[in-house]
Amino acid sequence: MSTSVRFDRGHTDDLMTFLTASPSPYHAVANAAARLEKAGFRQVAETDAWDASTGGKYVLRGGAIVAWYVPESAQPHTPYRIVGAHTDSPNLRVKPLPDTGSDGWRQVAVEIYGGTLLNTWLDRDLGLAGRLTLRDGSHRLVNVDRALLRVPQLAIHLDRSVHTDGLKLDKQRHMQPIWGLGDVQEGDLIRFVAEEAGVQAEDVTGWDLMVHPTEAPGYLGRDRELLAGPRMDNLLSVHAATAALAAVAGSADELPYIPVMAAFDHEENGSQSDTGADGPLLGNVLERSVFARGGAYEDKARAFAGTVCLSSDTGHAVHPNYSERHDPTHHPRANGGPILKVNVNMRYATDGSGRAVFAEACEKAGVPMQSFVSNNSMPCGTTIGPITAARHGIRTVDIGVAILSMHSARELCGADDPYLLANALVAFLEG
Repeated sequence: MSTSVRFDRGHTDDLMTFLTASPSPYHAVANAAARLEKAGFRQVAETDAWDASTGGKYVLRGGAIVAWYVPESAQPHTPYRIVGAHTDSPNLRVKPLPDTGSDGWRQVAVEIYGGTLLNTWLDRDLGLAGRLTLRDGSHRLVNVDRALLRVPQLAIHLDRSVHTDGLKLDKQRHMQPIWGLGDVQEGDLIRFVAEEAGVQAEDVTGWDLMVHPTEAPGYLGRDRELLAGPRMDNLLSVHAATAALAAVAGSADELPYIPVMAAFDHEENGSQSDTGADGPLLGNVLERSVFARGGAYEDKARAFAGTVCLSSDTGHAVHPNYSERHDPTHHPRANGGPILKVNVNMRYATDGSGRAVFAEACEKAGVPMQSFVSNNSMPCGTTIGPITAARHGIRTVDIGVAILSMHSARELCGADDPYLLANALVAFLEG
C-alpha cells in the first residue's frame, strides 16, 4: 500500500469546488497553480534563464500548465513520471463580432468548440467566462457565473415531428443564445464583460470567451453515490493530477523520478496549438529542466528513455440504455476504479508494458482497476496519449475515469472514482 497522503470522499467535494471555479481553461490553470503554490511550488517564466534549483516549479501558458518537482537527488539524466490531461471541454465560444440578434431579441454570436452534444445546451441558464486581453498585453480573467444567456429550443407545437424524426439542430442557425431584448448594439457585449471584469472597455483589444452552465455540480442518487457536473471531461483529471503532484511533493526529495503534471489546452479540437499536446510546450520544459541541471543531449535522451506518461482522460462507462454500443466483454462501471484504455490501432497509446506500470500503481494504492476497449463496430475516440508518445518518444499509457454523457454540458460519474484515480496517480508518481 502507498505511504503517501490518501484521498477520500473529501477529494470529490473539493473537485466540485474546482469545477465551479474553473469555467474556462484559463481559470482551470490559474486554480491549479494556486493549489500548487500552497504546496510550495513557484512559477518560472519561459523568457527567463532557468537554474539548477530543486523543488516545485511550474510554467503557465494560456490555458496550459506544466508543473514538476526536482528532488534533491535528481541527476541530469533522471527520468520523469508524467500525468497528462487537458483543460478544455466542448462548449460554445464567442465570435470576434459577438453582437447579433433579430426580431427584437439580442443574441450573442457563438462558434461550436469541439464535439459537443448540442442538445444539452438547450434551455439551460448559461454564464460567460474566459479572459480579456488588454492594450498593454496583460490578461484579465472574467467569470459571469449567473443566468445571463439561454439557447431556447423550438416549442413542440412548431416541431411536431421531433419525437419521430429526431431533434435536428443547425450549428449556425439554432445555437445562438439570447441575452436580452432590444436592438443590436455593436460593442455591447464586450462593454458589459469589461465592466464585469473591472476594466475599461476601450482597453480591451482581444478576448477568449465561452459559455458555461451555471448549475452547480452535485451528488446524485439515493445514496449520493454519483456525481453530476460540467467539464468533468477533463477537469476531473486535471484536479486529480494537481492533488497527486502536491501530495508527493512533500516527500519527493528521495524519489527516483521527477514527478510532472502537464495539462494542455485544445485537446477537443486536435491538440495542434502552442498550448496543445501536439505543440512544443512539454518537450521544451523537460529539455530545459535537463539542461538547467547541467545535462547535455545524451542526458536528455537517457531521461526520456526512462520516462513514463499516464494520459488521464475520461472514458465511457457502460450505458444501461445502450449496452449494445459497448464491447460485450468490457463493461466499465461507475465506482469501479480507474480504467485502462486500450486500442490496438493506437487511438490509445497503451501496450502490455504500459498496462503493467498502471496495474502496479493501482495495486500499490489499493485501488481497483478496469479495462476499456471500444466495440469493434464503433469508431474509437482518442486522447493526448498517442500524440505524447509519438512527439516525444515517451512510453505512454492511456487511463481515466468512466463517465456517462461525455461531451454533454453536464456529465455523470461515480462519486468514488475521482479519489480512486487520485490515489493511483500518487502511487504512479512515487514510482
